[in-house]
Amino acid sequence: MKKIISLSVVFLLLISCGKDLPQSTFDTYGPIAEEQAYLFSIILWAGMFVLIAVELAIIYIYFKFRRRENSDRKPSQTHGNTKLEILWTVIPVFFLAVVSVPVISAIWNFGTMPEDPDVVVNVNGHRYWFEFEYPELGVVTANELHIPVGKKILINLDSNNVLHSFWIPKIAGKTDIIPNQGNQMWIQADATGLYYGQCAEFCGESHALMRFRVIVDNDEDFDAWVAHQKTEAYVPSDPLEKEGYDIFMSAKAGCGGCHMVNGSKKAKGKIGPNLTHFGSRQHIAAGIMDNTQDNLRSWIADPGSIKPGNGMSSQGAVYMDSNKALTESEIIALASYLQSLK
Repeated sequence: MKKIISLSVVFLLLISCGKDLPQSTFDTYGPIAEEQAYLFSIILWAGMFVLIAVELAIIYIYFKFRRRENSDRKPSQTHGNTKLEILWTVIPVFFLAVVSVPVISAIWNFGTMPEDPDVVVNVNGHRYWFEFEYPELGVVTANELHIPVGKKILINLDSNNVLHSFWIPKIAGKTDIIPNQGNQMWIQADATGLYYGQCAEFCGESHALMRFRVIVDNDEDFDAWVAHQKTEAYVPSDPLEKEGYDIFMSAKAGCGGCHMVNGSKKAKGKIGPNLTHFGSRQHIAAGIMDNTQDNLRSWIADPGSIKPGNGMSSQGAVYMDSNKALTESEIIALASYLQSLK
């Protein structure tokens, strides 16, 4: 009965893994994800075959050799059956070979980095957000990774805090980010669109909220995005946006001490995300909220209630010192300025 319940649970888990889910590994859009899904199917069906064969053998043995009523006859004892020993050695070796050959081949393919990648991205895992640097393109951004469709992307992974793991379920499997020990992976997306990414290694109280987005562009759109990202930040002229700019750059708020805004002499920080084109991003707080005025105001007002343990609430002067706390009007002005950074 326990085995039947276990099989039922496994079956229900499998049918719940639908392709329409945003982080489904069965809905693949890249060569690595496709090969991983193929390996999963091999292991699954080989395991199911072995399970069924063993269960059938147990049922057969149970009825064939069960003790009969009113009979004291004992079954014949077998010792040193060479054929039987060879059989139960060869069969597991065969199934191991069926599984291990494609697995080893895939590991080799995944672990061999492209010699001439189309794009190189340095990924730095923070608590709890991802920084994306394109060293050959001169672009630094956060939480939204843009890549061109059909191109090989070399990703250099690093962290200066704790262990993280970089995972884009529909494009590639996860790769660990080990503090101060670089790691690498490569990815390729075969269709344009928006994909979900996630830190896949427990890294603290807001681990589940450490998300990011992957935007796969065609070549023209990707080139346009790169060109735009290399421009300096928008200088506000609207009175409300200018008020927000002054607050952002002020010593009271201290935003520029943690964040960088390209073209500004006061915002040179590298602790938090680069905000040069913050307003053009679709999401905030590492992919957990849409980039809207209301959400942004809520985030600025109390980031700790949305993402516990984040560096903004634990290091920002306006959150640590009640005398420096932002007023509601200052929050509105600051949000207006940040969203103007298109």
